[in-house]
Amino acid sequence: MRSFVLAFVLGDLMLQHASVLPDARPGIAGVAALLTVALVPHGRWPLRGLLLLVAGCSLGIAWPAWRAEMRLAEALPLEWEGRDIEVVGLVADLAQPKETGTRFMFDIERTLTPGARVPEHLSLTWFPERGREAAPLPKLVPGERWHLTVRLKRARGLANPHTFDFEPWALERGIRATGYVRGKAVDERLEARVDGWPYTLHRWRSEVRDSMRASLGEAPFAGVLVALALGDQDSIPPPQWDVFWRTGVGHLMSISGLHITMLAALAAAIAFFAWARVPALALRIPARKAAVVVGVTAALAYSLMTGYAVPAQRTFVMLATVATCVLGDRHGSPSRVLAVAAFAVTAIDPWAVLSAGFWLSFGAVASIFYAVALRAGAPGKLRAMAVEQLAVTLAMMPMMVVLFQQLSLVSPLANAFAIPVVSLAVVPLAIAGAFLPVPVLLASAHGVMAITMVPLEALASAPFATLETPEPAAWTVVSAMVGAAWLLAPRGVPMRSAGAIWIAPLFAIVPPRPAQGEAWLDVLEVGNGLAVVVRTAEHALVYDTGPSWSEESDTGSRIVVPFLRGEGGMLDGVMVTHADDDHSGGAVSIAHWRPAAWLITSVPPDEELHPAFSATRRCEAGDRWRWNGVSFEVLHPAASMYGEAAGRKENDRGCVLRVATAGASILLTADVEARSEAEMLRRDAAALRSDLMLVPHHGSKTSSTPAFIDAVGARAAIASVGYRNRFHHPNEAVVARYAARGIEFHRTDREGAIHIVLPASASQAISVQGYALSRLRYWSVR
Repeated sequence: MRSFVLAFVLGDLMLQHASVLPDARPGIAGVAALLTVALVPHGRWPLRGLLLLVAGCSLGIAWPAWRAEMRLAEALPLEWEGRDIEVVGLVADLAQPKETGTRFMFDIERTLTPGARVPEHLSLTWFPERGREAAPLPKLVPGERWHLTVRLKRARGLANPHTFDFEPWALERGIRATGYVRGKAVDERLEARVDGWPYTLHRWRSEVRDSMRASLGEAPFAGVLVALALGDQDSIPPPQWDVFWRTGVGHLMSISGLHITMLAALAAAIAFFAWARVPALALRIPARKAAVVVGVTAALAYSLMTGYAVPAQRTFVMLATVATCVLGDRHGSPSRVLAVAAFAVTAIDPWAVLSAGFWLSFGAVASIFYAVALRAGAPGKLRAMAVEQLAVTLAMMPMMVVLFQQLSLVSPLANAFAIPVVSLAVVPLAIAGAFLPVPVLLASAHGVMAITMVPLEALASAPFATLETPEPAAWTVVSAMVGAAWLLAPRGVPMRSAGAIWIAPLFAIVPPRPAQGEAWLDVLEVGNGLAVVVRTAEHALVYDTGPSWSEESDTGSRIVVPFLRGEGGMLDGVMVTHADDDHSGGAVSIAHWRPAAWLITSVPPDEELHPAFSATRRCEAGDRWRWNGVSFEVLHPAASMYGEAAGRKENDRGCVLRVATAGASILLTADVEARSEAEMLRRDAAALRSDLMLVPHHGSKTSSTPAFIDAVGARAAIASVGYRNRFHHPNEAVVARYAARGIEFHRTDREGAIHIVLPASASQAISVQGYALSRLRYWSVR
C-alpha cells in the first residue's frame, strides 16, 4: 500500500510539472499492473512491489491528467478576453471590501451576451467610481443574485523566480477567469437571498463576521479572531502577519490542519469521557469508535464554518480517512494510515501536491510519528511535547527553506507557548463567542490573544528572529532530509550527530553569481510597471520597484524581495527613476527589508520615500560608479532640469542608466518620452550606444522616436508591460518601428521575467531568456 501511494503521489507530482497533458495510456497500464498484482502470490514481494510502483505511478499520471483536462475545458475563450459581457449570477463567498475595491467570487447562472462563453466560477473586483459624485460601492452578501457587466481575462499570474504562482492556485480552486465589474447602468441586484450550497453557508458566515466585528469594534486583534473563527485571513493586517511569520507561528493564524485536528481531538476526548461512563452505550458501541465519529463531525463543522476552503478540505479528508480505519478496525502502522490519507487527498485534489500546505502537513505528522516510534518507555508529557516540537522543527527545516527561503530561528520557542494557547484557548473562545450572544467570550479571546502577542512581538523584533537563505539546490534538500532523519533516529543508531553534516550543504551551497566583469539583469514581470535587478559578482542594484497594488501589498514585498532573497539576498542600493507609482510603489517595502540600502532618485526630497532609506542622493547625468569591472553611468536627467519651472511631465525626470561590461551594454530608459530622448541626443548621442535597451515608457507612442532608437543601435529591446493593460502598451506602431530595424523585441507579458547576461568579454555571447517560456506547464496561459 505504501509503495503504491508513494508512486501515485510521485506520478501526480510529475504530471503537475508537465508542459502538456498525456493521453489515457498510462491509466490503462496502471490498471493492468494493478490487476496483475492480484495474480501474484504474496510471497513474491519484489515482483509485487514493482507492479505496485508501476500501477501507482501510471494512475498517478492518468487520473490527474483526466481531472486537469476537464478543468482546462472550463477556461475563458481567448476571443472573449477584454470584452464587455453581461452575466447573471450569485455572490459565492465572503466579499473582501478594501479601499481600492471589493473582491469577491461570482458563480455564473446565465450569460446574456450572445455568443459569449464564460466559466462558471469567476474572481471579480468591483472598483469604486471616481469623482465627488461617485456612489459608494454596494455591500455584497453571499447568495445575492446580480446582473453585472464584466470584463474578463484568463486566470493568469506573473512569472518570476522564487515568487507565488497564481495560475496553479486558481486552477486548484476552479477559478478559470478573473476580471472586474464595468460599473454599467445595467448592474443591479436582482434578488437579495438565494439559498443553496454553498451560498447559505457563506451568507451565515458573513452574518457571523459582521456580528464579531460589531462586538469587537476597533480592538487591535479583532482581525485575528475573525480569521481563526471564520477563515477570513484578509482580516489580519500586514504588520501582524509580519510578526507571525517572523516567529514561525503563521500557520496558527490560518485555518490550518493543526486547529481542525486539535478541535476534533478535543471533541473526541470529551465524547470518549462521556460515552465510557454510560455502560449501555459503551457495551453497544466502543467508546473509541463513538469518539472518532464525534471528532470527525466536529472537524467537518469547523471546516464548514471556515468556508470549507481547499486547505480545510485536505485536513478533513485526512481525519476522515483515519476515522474510517478506526471504525473498520484497520489500525495498522501510522505510516499505513498516513499513506491512505495521502492517497485520499491527492485523489480528490490532484493539485494538492503543488501546495506548500500539503507537504508541510504530511511532513509534520510523519516527523512526529518517526520521532516517537521505536522509543523504549513512555516519556512524560513535557518531554513528549519537547520531542515533538524538536522533530517538527528539524524535519520541516528543509521544506521551509525550499518553499519560503526563510527560517524562523525563534519558531521552537514561539510555538511552544503559542500552539497550546491559540489552539486550546483562543480558538475555542472565538468560536463560542461567534455563536453565543455572550460578549465576555470574545473579550476573553481577545485578551488572551493580546497577552500572547507580547512575547511574540518581542521575539519578532529580535535581530536574530529569522534566517534568510537562497533557494537551495534540489540535492541539498534531499541531503538535509536524510540528515534530519538521522539526527532524529532512535538511541542506538550509530553516529547520529553525523546527520548535521548532511544538513550543512542546505546552507553552505549558494546559488551561482555573475563572474568578475560580468553583469546579470533580471527584468521582473510586475504588470504594467518596471522593476529590474542588476547584479555583479559582489553587488546588486534594484532599478525601479514596480507598482503598489493596495495598502497591504506591493511589488516590492511580493516580487522583488522574494526574488532577491532566493538569489542570495545581496542588495546595495535602489534607483527609483521617478515618482509614478508603477515605478516607485514597492520601494518602501524593499527599504524595510534591507535598511542599509541607499537610494538614488529624481523624486523630490520631501516625499515619504526618502526617510525609508539610510542615505539618498539626487539622480543626475554624469553620476557614475564601477562594481567588479562593470560600469554604471547616469545619462539623464541633467542637473539643470531640477531647477526648471513646473509644468514638465514626471516622466521627463526619469533616470536613464547605462550598464556596461567589457563585452556588452544595456540602456535602462525608465519612462522617458520624446522630449527627453531629444535632450539626450543633443547632449551626447554617442553615449547612448548600447547592445540592448529597455523600451522607454513600456512602448508608449509618446516614446521610442526613430532618432533615439537609431542612436542606441540595440540588437534587442525589452518591454516591461502588463498583460492586456488598460494603456494598450506596447503601441503597435512602436513595435513595428523596432521590427523594421531588425531589433529583437522581448515582452514580459509573454515571456515572464527576462534574464539577461552581459558577458565579461566581447568573445562571449549575450544571453536573453524568458523565465516563463523555460518552465511552461500545461495550465500556462502563455
